Amino acid sequence: MVKVLKQTLATLAITASFSFSAFAADMEKIHFLIPGGAGGGWDMTARGTGDALVKSHIVDKVSFQNLSGGGGGKAIAHLIETAKRQGDTLMVNSTPIVIRSLTGIFPQSFRDLTPVAATIADYGAIVAPADSKYNSWQEVVEDFKANPRKVKIAGGSARGSMDHLVVAAAFKGEGFNPKTVRYIAYDAGGKAMAALLSGETQLLSTGLGEVLEMSKSGQVKILAITAPKRLEAAPNIPTLAEYGNNTVFANWRGFFAAPGTSQEKIDEFNTALSKMYKTSEWATVRNRNGWIDNYKADQDFYHFLEDQEKQMGSLMRELGFLN
Repeated sequence: MVKVLKQTLATLAITASFSFSAFAADMEKIHFLIPGGAGGGWDMTARGTGDALVKSHIVDKVSFQNLSGGGGGKAIAHLIETAKRQGDTLMVNSTPIVIRSLTGIFPQSFRDLTPVAATIADYGAIVAPADSKYNSWQEVVEDFKANPRKVKIAGGSARGSMDHLVVAAAFKGEGFNPKTVRYIAYDAGGKAMAALLSGETQLLSTGLGEVLEMSKSGQVKILAITAPKRLEAAPNIPTLAEYGNNTVFANWRGFFAAPGTSQEKIDEFNTALSKMYKTSEWATVRNRNGWIDNYKADQDFYHFLEDQEKQMGSLMRELGFLN
């Protein structure tokens, strides 16, 4: 009897061990550094990615730190200055890291960090409050034509940055001078949305992912997006192209590690992120936000950033934001 009991206990121990191993995460932890406030595109991307990684048992534990300021420069400086303590940190960023480096908002560029992976693309959206008089992009164009100064557009980033560039390009696509766009800058998407909903501005320029759920619940109206054609995740939202406007723009989002991060660690991050793409947990996050999968691992990501730097520099000079 004792012998049988010992064998039974041993079997249970082995079974428990196998059960634990079956659910063991691939990585112990990731700390996400977010260069903006709550509610913005960076915040949503980091938290959505972290949520999918944990729920799919790829990472055991995630944490988040919002560190806004300096157009994202404060978080970049922090990551560089504390690099030796940031071995498990991924900082989320996007097209603005290229734009703000070109304009000198902060002295660093993507070259001062370790590019890990681009993960998604998010199209631009031009948004009005639910009770707005505007029901179409064409109505905005007519008002702008009558008096550009009366059309105020909020954005969660500084003048000359991405939210500004997208809406300036949209009006340029209608034949207007992009320098006449009255863009009101706010620190992060949450504050820009508050300005829209309070009536401080009539419109908001932002990423589709930041407003898709609000649109579905009737809190805002998305007048147009900068996709080449309508999206499966947003079939009722028109594109600028449908109005004869050729403005198409997709904002990538991705992750950077501290300078000096080893290739082994970069590979570990990429293994976790690429595995996440195959999960239903990620599909839920992606579809909820209207994001497009846009995966580029470290070296491909770096070359992509070099190309985008050239392209964005050209666009900014054309729009008058760079000499």
